[in-house]
Amino acid sequence: MKIVLNGEPRSVAATDIAALVAELALPAPVTLVEHNGLALRRDEWPHRPLAACDRVEIVRIVAGG
Repeated sequence: MKIVLNGEPRSVAATDIAALVAELALPAPVTLVEHNGLALRRDEWPHRPLAACDRVEIVRIVAGG
């Protein structure tokens, strides 16, 4: 299915946010996800289904100075 990921069209096999994070091989503990304008807690990811044309923004938290 095609979604908009960080502003770019992308085809994914994932059917929910948790599966998308896994498909992208992102480390969940340092990953923030916004789905269609709503920031999600990590425990919500498996319960948020993806649909065609959904907008997902993903940010990785990086420590440093």
